[in-house]
Amino acid sequence: MSDDTASVGVDVINAKTEDTKSAHALKSSWRGLSNFFAGLAILFVVWWFGVYLISSSPSTEHFADFGPIPALQAMPELWDEGTIQSAIMSSGYRLGSGLLIAIVIGVPIGILIGRSKRFRELSNSPFQLLRMISPLSWEPIAVIVFATWNQAIIFLIAMASVWPVAFATAAGLAKVDPAWFKVARNLGAKPWHVVTNIIVPAITFDVLTGIRLALGVAWIVLVPAEFLGVTTGLGYSIQDAREGLSYDHLMAWVLIIGVIGYILDSSCVLLIKRFSWHRGES
Repeated sequence: MSDDTASVGVDVINAKTEDTKSAHALKSSWRGLSNFFAGLAILFVVWWFGVYLISSSPSTEHFADFGPIPALQAMPELWDEGTIQSAIMSSGYRLGSGLLIAIVIGVPIGILIGRSKRFRELSNSPFQLLRMISPLSWEPIAVIVFATWNQAIIFLIAMASVWPVAFATAAGLAKVDPAWFKVARNLGAKPWHVVTNIIVPAITFDVLTGIRLALGVAWIVLVPAEFLGVTTGLGYSIQDAREGLSYDHLMAWVLIIGVIGYILDSSCVLLIKRFSWHRGES
């Protein structure tokens, strides 16, 4: 067999392999989209049917506005008024500020827990105690200590988010082979080189996972924290709709919060897959 014939055979095999991979990727994407929309359809049908059963009685017929159709119809009105944009900006600022503080504090604490046995032993009890305190329990203290409600809410979000980040970072560092640090020291690496070239790449997956968990906790804390004291935000908008008996607006806000939370969580999943060494499914 000549070299040209062999080369053609290899090219044909490679082409078939690429076609097979493309077909599998297309099939997987189609299956994912089908499951996504099918799941949403089931959710909306259950939602609609539940509201239909409740509102079928004359004494509770006003609950019909809790259904998915009134909620979807209310969204364009809220958008045209600029209410959705304003609420997202206000809540986004509080959420982003609180998460940033949690990351800046939590990652160094996690590194200390993972690298220093003495620090880990001394900090375990107080950190576990603080972690188990409900973040909203700090609300009365935060209101007294901080000058504005914005600052108080950011503090509550930071308190809720710092522990997932810290403990995920520590868990990631605990999986790093100690021999890496010995080799680095023997090669004359400075502490900063150890941090940037060993620790940070090794714990990226766990840090991002911790941030994803922290985001979920922070998102849960954000809405009830905005029920009192502020006049903007997603939580305030729900409270305002409830007090105005605008049930269609109320459910529209609930749906908006769910959609935004889903988008944020999906973004974290993409970041985990993109920037970590791990390529498994989250």
